[in-house]
Amino acid sequence: MTYATVPDRHPPSPGRRGWYKRNEIAVTPWLFLAPAILFFLFYVIFPIYQSFTVSFYSWDGLSEPTYVGLENYRELMDDSAFEVSLWNNFKWLVLYLLAIPVGLMIALFLNQTVTGIRLYKSLFFFPFVISQVVVGLVFTWFYDPTFGLLNTFLGWFGLPTVNVLGDPTLATYGIIAAGLWPQTAYCMILYLTGLNAVDPEQIEAGRLDGAKGARMLWYIIIPQLKPATFIAFVVTIIGALRSFDLISIMTNGGPFGQTRVLSFYMFEKALSEYGFRMGYGAAIAVVLFLIMLCFIAYFLWSMWKEEKGH
Repeated sequence: MTYATVPDRHPPSPGRRGWYKRNEIAVTPWLFLAPAILFFLFYVIFPIYQSFTVSFYSWDGLSEPTYVGLENYRELMDDSAFEVSLWNNFKWLVLYLLAIPVGLMIALFLNQTVTGIRLYKSLFFFPFVISQVVVGLVFTWFYDPTFGLLNTFLGWFGLPTVNVLGDPTLATYGIIAAGLWPQTAYCMILYLTGLNAVDPEQIEAGRLDGAKGARMLWYIIIPQLKPATFIAFVVTIIGALRSFDLISIMTNGGPFGQTRVLSFYMFEKALSEYGFRMGYGAAIAVVLFLIMLCFIAYFLWSMWKEEKGH
């Protein structure tokens, strides 16, 4: 007599299942993230670690490095050019933040339904898509004391010619004004995106309570734009602290080194024909990195504290 084999309908016990099957939900996201994490470690974290390491050495990039400890940082304390660069970075940081409220005002205007609004959006969006090199060249021509539009306008009102980029007291502010043009466009785009997510029911409730104009903006619209404001602050601060290309195009650090910032001074010391002091340049880079880290850590802590409060 033969007996039919009945298949086992019970699933295997957890102990008999493979490790991946038991942890599939927890492990799978990390498998997708692994390539990005590896790239981040290799191209961001490792170079930061190398910068910290190289800053303790005297090295020209070719010969054997010599360990000097904190000597590069001590030299920074007595370096007048470093002091000028640090002060100029502070100017960039303060004045660059003007891009955020100006970008918000432009976004509020462009969020209206008026005739020709698409043309206005294109005009305000244009600075964001062009290269910083082009921005630098355009503003260099604009400031030119012989044929620039700025001095042409001043001449119409009988005012004297101003050599913005040739004046040590005005050059930095002229470059910052050039940088504000595309940065304001970027902040405008962030706020336009944020305005699309504003809850219309809250606006309607505010109108019923009598809120309008500045009160509506301050108490109802701006609180809902906090994510866009956070991104705008972080990106603007990073952009102000790492400013390099506009300075290189418009003044190359002049006149008399008065428009240098930390990133440009780092380049001069580490990579230019007058430099090749890799250790000293790395020390400047570490200072710049720590300044950025303080601001970003503060904003991240503020956002985390607010989210935790909710």
